[in-house]
Amino acid sequence: MNIGIFTDTYFPQVSGVATSIKTLKNQLEKNGHQVYIFTTTDPQVNRETNEKNIFRFSSIPFISFTDRRIAVRGMFQAYQIAKKLNLDIIHTQTEFSMGIIGKVVAKFLRIPCVHTYHTMYEDYLHYVAKGKLLKPVHVKEATLAFCHNMSGVVAPSKKVLDTLVRYGVKSPIRIIPTGINIDKFNTVSSFDLRKKLGLSPDTPILLSVSRLAYEKNISELIDAMPTILAQKPDAHLVIVGDGPARDDLKHQVDQMKLNEQVRFMGEVDNDDVYKYYHDANVFVSTSNSESQGLTYIEAMAAGIKVVVASSPYTEDLLSSKDLGMTFVDEQGYVKNVLDYLNMPKHSRTPEEISLRNSKLHEISSENFAIRIVDFYKNCQMEYNEEIDKNSGVSN
Repeated sequence: MNIGIFTDTYFPQVSGVATSIKTLKNQLEKNGHQVYIFTTTDPQVNRETNEKNIFRFSSIPFISFTDRRIAVRGMFQAYQIAKKLNLDIIHTQTEFSMGIIGKVVAKFLRIPCVHTYHTMYEDYLHYVAKGKLLKPVHVKEATLAFCHNMSGVVAPSKKVLDTLVRYGVKSPIRIIPTGINIDKFNTVSSFDLRKKLGLSPDTPILLSVSRLAYEKNISELIDAMPTILAQKPDAHLVIVGDGPARDDLKHQVDQMKLNEQVRFMGEVDNDDVYKYYHDANVFVSTSNSESQGLTYIEAMAAGIKVVVASSPYTEDLLSSKDLGMTFVDEQGYVKNVLDYLNMPKHSRTPEEISLRNSKLHEISSENFAIRIVDFYKNCQMEYNEEIDKNSGVSN
């Protein structure tokens, strides 16, 4: 198949959406499909750079969310390119500029358009006029408008599906969790996080990998550290990522006098993140805004236990204590973290190995691409049947 992916976010931007798209692109190409990325320009990418099968359109930073961008033109150019490439299907990954362009191009080319709904926008309204301008009802209306007449919508989790159903989306929706490259997270490296931080080899490390944004609730991880340190005085919280909440989080750490126990690593290249997972004892997150929790499954793939906020998605993902645990309050969070830190090291039982292998297959990039292509073909079939039906009526 010739597949056009339209997105406002792509590498070198760092985000779960960018990672999801790159994973899908790589696996689809590995399976013999042709994939073309239609995305925005980026300050880190020279306009003269020749990126194979990637087409960038003039863009500007998004209001109040300046590390994300929106295209300012390119509709006709995108149509010309897509027509020349003889695309079979368009897959939009944003409800904004490139998503709108992709939907219009699909209409003019008379090919199906599939959309992945990545973001729970109700958790991000504070980025626009500090939450005073846009309300949840506006998110619902915008979502309904964009998803109207879509050939299909991909929901990365049941949480997203439930939201779309609540909004009243009528297009066919299928739950397809984003997959990851399992092999990458099994890679062994010479990286030593404890040595890098000047810590002893047996120092317990709690790892957070996240955009440093207010909706990620990273401040709650920091708030809980004194209670954890009361029982594990040598424990360290390592925070990987960058974002608008960085300065406030560092100020919080300073105020709580935790500068020695909480370390900020800044933004880490996506290809190097697996090294941090491997060197941690437990992965932690207090975020309630995740639609798919890519970092959760990355941590699982790297073989470390996961402690994350309870939600329908995480309860389904972490079906056994051998994989991870969820919590509903700080007390539960602290207990789960300490339970894992106090566990003696042991070889995995056959049951644990079987459970992990089953879960890894479920979240693998191979399974992800197979399920996406199956949905593409289903949408193509229904689209063509609709075309034939309408043609029959007109005759």
